[in-house]
Amino acid sequence: MKFATIDYLIFLAYGVTIIGIAFWVTRKGDKTSEDYFLAGKSLPWWAIGASLIAANISAEQFIGMSGSGFAIGLAIASYEWMAALTLLIVGKFFLPIFIDKQLYTIPEFVEKRYSEQLKTILAVFWIGLYIFVNLTSVLYLGATALDTIIGNGDGSLLLTCIIALALFAAVYSLWGGLAAVAWTDVIQVVLLVAGGLITSYIALTHVSPDGGVFAGLKVIYEKVPEKFSMIIEKGEVITPNGKDAWWDLPGLAVLIGGMWVANLYYWGFNQYIIQRTLAAKSLRESQRGIAFAAFLKLLIPLIVVIPGIVAFVLNSSPEGVVDATTADPSFIGATGNIINDNAAPWLISHFIPAGLKGLVLAALSAAIVSSLASMLNSTATIFTMDIYKPYFNRQASEKRLVSVGRLSATAALVIAVLIAPQLKNLGQVFQYIQEYTGIVSPGILAVFMLGLFWKQTTNKAAIWGAILSIPIALYFKVAPNGWSDSPIFLHLPFMNQMMWTWLSTMAIMVAISYWETKGAPHDKGILLNKQMFSTGRAFNISATVIGLILLILYYWFW
Repeated sequence: MKFATIDYLIFLAYGVTIIGIAFWVTRKGDKTSEDYFLAGKSLPWWAIGASLIAANISAEQFIGMSGSGFAIGLAIASYEWMAALTLLIVGKFFLPIFIDKQLYTIPEFVEKRYSEQLKTILAVFWIGLYIFVNLTSVLYLGATALDTIIGNGDGSLLLTCIIALALFAAVYSLWGGLAAVAWTDVIQVVLLVAGGLITSYIALTHVSPDGGVFAGLKVIYEKVPEKFSMIIEKGEVITPNGKDAWWDLPGLAVLIGGMWVANLYYWGFNQYIIQRTLAAKSLRESQRGIAFAAFLKLLIPLIVVIPGIVAFVLNSSPEGVVDATTADPSFIGATGNIINDNAAPWLISHFIPAGLKGLVLAALSAAIVSSLASMLNSTATIFTMDIYKPYFNRQASEKRLVSVGRLSATAALVIAVLIAPQLKNLGQVFQYIQEYTGIVSPGILAVFMLGLFWKQTTNKAAIWGAILSIPIALYFKVAPNGWSDSPIFLHLPFMNQMMWTWLSTMAIMVAISYWETKGAPHDKGILLNKQMFSTGRAFNISATVIGLILLILYYWFW
């Protein structure tokens, strides 16, 4: 089903609305660096929470997580539900320290706790990560999804969609800074949740002959009960391409293992995520925003995972098996493999009617563009405040800092646009980009966690920890890539690899710190007290409710 005129009009109205709001909220001319990079520290809780989700949810969730729902099932929702709990931990234990330090950037914390040398190393790393992995992958995945939905899925519109998405994000984010990004994110979140719910609703009504959401849920639960197992045992779920899903989600590791490494690193020490919380009116406002985002996180599986399971059921045999004989041709790759990530585009193309299809496309675009805008702003913030100002112009005026921020974001976007089309040539390698990014996350998490909560951690220990964590991670990665029969290598799921890398790195850092100081506190160690971690009534109630909901969900779907 192709797009009707009403769909294009709805999508156009969405674009005009977003740009109009961005320019309205940032209509004053001159901006200080605080205005541009931290929205003047004026964001209320509901804007912070909405912006956190908008920055996080992108094509990776709408397309990738729906594809994982198709291949694995509800177990992939642990990334979202455990993120809700992680957000509460960040709000209670990390934010009070960050806001007390009056940070602009996460690398700035490294300088205050360790040294300018380590801060610069990590700042350069993050800029490279945002440009060459995050921006390029979001552009590529987003453009691929739009090419599938709007065009024929043959790649003919790929470059056009990449450029269009980049220009859309640039139009308002480069001018308005974080304020434009955050305030438009409120609209973007409403759209992406509404569009996701519409897709889930319509998809579920097509599963059952009688129609209806609850009848559809009953049908998919009865036909593929293994898709509703949250804690997967080895051999319990086999993907359409024959892979044991346990290697992606190894049982209890999603609750007490390596998923904590991924989540704490992403939500606690990721500039384009944490920057919103640093822009709050106050610590209490920031914590309420975190709690709001945690509530929204509980909803995300309903709009990105359930549609994937529905697509699986609609393309399966009566026995609940998907293969080349049962699936729609769009799911079959050139080598006969099943393309799981086509689940969401297939549902939208086949079942969303005219009018609503434009709204769903706007929701998908909102997810993509809001993430792009967030990454651009954070890249500009780190480059300007952690590279340009300390090394090139310590006396730079506020106007100059804002100009450098805009220029650096523009350069980052141009590079990403040039690289993004090339990702299609990487084949299977592209699927592992995020996994290989995780090689460095355990070491960085160790540096931050010990820096925050162990006063004895030294700068030398942090530098060696960050460096040695990479060969440790590579040691664990060797076995799954052809060395599994060697007795000196361990063949572990990636999630377990991250946990062991993190624990090993912290052990190294503790040993080096003790060797240097004989257990004495480091002169830059953070002094903590109980009062620092006290939280308001709204946050405490929210945390309790979210905790209870999570307990019920995991008990029900264990």
